Amino acid sequence: MTFQAADTLRALPIEGQPPARFYSLSVLEELGYGAISRLPHSIRIILESVLRNLDGTSVQESHLRELAAWHPKGTRDSEIPFVVSRIVAPDSSGVPLLADLAAMREAAADAGMDPAAIEPLVPVDLIVDHSISVEHAGSSDALAHNMAVEYERNAERYSFLKWAANAFSAFRIFPPGTGIIHQINLELLARGVHQKDGIAYFDTLVGTDSHTPMINGIGVVGWGVGGIEAEAAMLGQPIYVVAPDVVGVELVGTPRPGILATDIVLTVVQALRARKVVGKFVEFFGAGVTALAAVDRTTIANMAPEYGATLALFPVDERTLDYLRSVGRKEQELAALEGYFRAQGMFGVPAAGSIDYSDTLRIDLAAVEPSVAGPSRPQDRIALADLKDSVRQLLQAKTAAAAVDVPSSETSLRDGDVVLAAITSCTNTSNYRSILAAGVLARNAVRKGLHAASHVKTSFTPGSRAVTEYLKAAGLDTALDNLGFQVAGYGCATCMGNSGPLAPTIADEIKRRDLTVAAVLSGNRNFEARIHQAIKANYLMSPPLVVAFAIAGTTAFDPAADALGVGADGAPVYLADIWPTDAEMAEVLPYAVDPNNVLRVYAAPPENPLWSALDAPAGDLFTWQQGSTYLKRPPFFDGVTRDIPAQSAISGARALAILGDSVTTDHINPGGSIPAESESGQYLISLGVAPADFNSYISRRAHDDVMVRSTFANVRVRNLMVPEVGSRTLHQPDGAPMSIFAAATWYAEQGIPMIVFAGEEYGNGSSRDWAAKGPRLLGIRAVIAKSFERIHRSNLVGMGILPLEFLNGQDAQSLGLTGDESFDLPGDLAAIQPRQSVDLVIHRKDGTTQTVTLRARIDSAIEAAYFHHGGILPYVLRSRLDQQTTA
Repeated sequence: MTFQAADTLRALPIEGQPPARFYSLSVLEELGYGAISRLPHSIRIILESVLRNLDGTSVQESHLRELAAWHPKGTRDSEIPFVVSRIVAPDSSGVPLLADLAAMREAAADAGMDPAAIEPLVPVDLIVDHSISVEHAGSSDALAHNMAVEYERNAERYSFLKWAANAFSAFRIFPPGTGIIHQINLELLARGVHQKDGIAYFDTLVGTDSHTPMINGIGVVGWGVGGIEAEAAMLGQPIYVVAPDVVGVELVGTPRPGILATDIVLTVVQALRARKVVGKFVEFFGAGVTALAAVDRTTIANMAPEYGATLALFPVDERTLDYLRSVGRKEQELAALEGYFRAQGMFGVPAAGSIDYSDTLRIDLAAVEPSVAGPSRPQDRIALADLKDSVRQLLQAKTAAAAVDVPSSETSLRDGDVVLAAITSCTNTSNYRSILAAGVLARNAVRKGLHAASHVKTSFTPGSRAVTEYLKAAGLDTALDNLGFQVAGYGCATCMGNSGPLAPTIADEIKRRDLTVAAVLSGNRNFEARIHQAIKANYLMSPPLVVAFAIAGTTAFDPAADALGVGADGAPVYLADIWPTDAEMAEVLPYAVDPNNVLRVYAAPPENPLWSALDAPAGDLFTWQQGSTYLKRPPFFDGVTRDIPAQSAISGARALAILGDSVTTDHINPGGSIPAESESGQYLISLGVAPADFNSYISRRAHDDVMVRSTFANVRVRNLMVPEVGSRTLHQPDGAPMSIFAAATWYAEQGIPMIVFAGEEYGNGSSRDWAAKGPRLLGIRAVIAKSFERIHRSNLVGMGILPLEFLNGQDAQSLGLTGDESFDLPGDLAAIQPRQSVDLVIHRKDGTTQTVTLRARIDSAIEAAYFHHGGILPYVLRSRLDQQTTA
């Protein structure tokens, strides 16, 4: 008898609630599909989606059998279609995503299709949270001023979003000032379990932001994807998953007093990055998990991209229910959630040995010490006690044995000084324990008579208005205000580079004396030039430490030996004197778990006259305004017909850049302010835009002429073909130095294909579509690296760029590449298959040749299809046109 998914349907009795049914994984095990009860929870959740969505076409029984038979040490070539419940997106990727959909509607209309048929088939929540910039800080009116600036700069983008909210029925828009996407996801959007048509099923999602795994902290499977991949999912394509390794992390012990989630997560990041979990799933188990509140778990899950994991799942247990209760979930919903997870055999923290993992790692929470990370990578953890020595070594390396800079007579600014301190980012502002600790420390500091150092720009950008609700209730807001940490915005700001300007005197002094100054922030990323282009050292730390370092004014600070400052009584004040005690924390914690905080914020959001006043066009098709410097019809459907294009062999290619290890998507496509001297800046000036009105690279992502010029425009990018740092290269064969954009333009005009070479971890960082879209528009055909980060590799394939991996420890350096070579990738690229070997022929300037074998990092059959179509967007459009033809 043919298997039917309905055979596994069982009743889900929840007392006092309407009857529901669910697809039972235990019944699937009884039917002989394998030891499902020993599978990792993440695999089981995806398995339920496959079971529930069996349709015999895109989701088949063979997929079900393959995933149910997942083996911890098995080969990883099974491609599983995963249908998610919903999608979330910030405006940074959501605006260009919607622009692509608008352009797809036009292309569909040109092909005779009803443009309204291009419509998301799953719910999409778009949160406008990445456009707030800390232009004003340290004052009671900073929030109002920053929002006014935000609307003035982004009115055109926001009007486009209002059009989209009307044109696409599946889109819900959260306007600016609501909060950060991941905290809103936790507080409001996540359900844990959905019910539709009497069927209960797991809440699952993908998000177009790499920190989407924050939701894993409350047991929801979700991860970050590129916007182009999300577009395919919106339009009916499953997310295709090559069943991964799953690494089990056993947590043991209990954190010592004073240890916060930031200290734990920096320890986890360091350990798992060293364990090489890139592209793998991570799950936490063991007795130590129960010692962590759900908000601490979400902090750890949030930084999954920093250790490279696709997701970082915590189990659903009583702590999960406690958190959901604290953000206003009703008891009947919590009963349904617990009942469903119990019915699936997945409620509670797994014990050691109960689940089969590909690998395991043990972390003792009792051994975690106060920590920071920096100066430029989140995995570079430094024990707080060792920070002063680390800073000294950094400055000694800078001066190459010369004396450390001595301040001039007109200023006290020194190398190592903190010039920016920000309580910011989804990672920690979503954690009420960390925020309350900052508030208590601030209160204690103010009582001692301490102040923030005068050269430090201080700011506070929470992830939700609920944060200010509980701070006010606890009486901690005024102390933070007194130290300069007034709320400057509700959104993702300093952590993503929207830190705003430094005081002109400070900025001038840094530039004139080439000072190595620092930022301290409670964020998740501190990549080169990301936080502020003038700040060379950036340290991640907990919110209370951000406050402490703002007071100290320097990173060359030993908390055991050095005083933070002098109190009102003339006595030195040390960090231990003001650090929150367990008793102080216990006193204020109840204010944060009052569900009315969240219920008030979302039941009656504040009046937003700026949003209400925006005009928005109507209709199924968007009208692009000629001469706009923010919105331009994307070119990705230009010339796309129903026929699949030829994929010609790559011949006579030139190296546009030869890069080293840990090149981030920020290096490939920066997200902060646009320098006037950059290619994008000069282009905007040519259009009559004043530098003061440039806004950020992120805000210009729906204009390809601006964005193509931003590719590899990071001021800290290191192209090994040239001696200087910055967006420079050598045009070949003449060897003329010029900008990367200028060289790429010249090569494109000559019909010469381009290749980029890189080292380990190419493309780590944000899930930034333009880090693949920009190279595609420049004319880059292939990227050859020692290894790729997951999302960026997928984005390259999604834009029709071939990712290739060196083998046997080879790289550009071992091959002696200098950039004056030419390269061939012979063969029929239209027939390329997943993981196949590809030959690279190197033609050197002296006339010799060398052939090197590479591996194609097209990892699945669906990715091969995307590549053959020239990218995921043409693939989806052709699929929709074919559906119309066969309908």
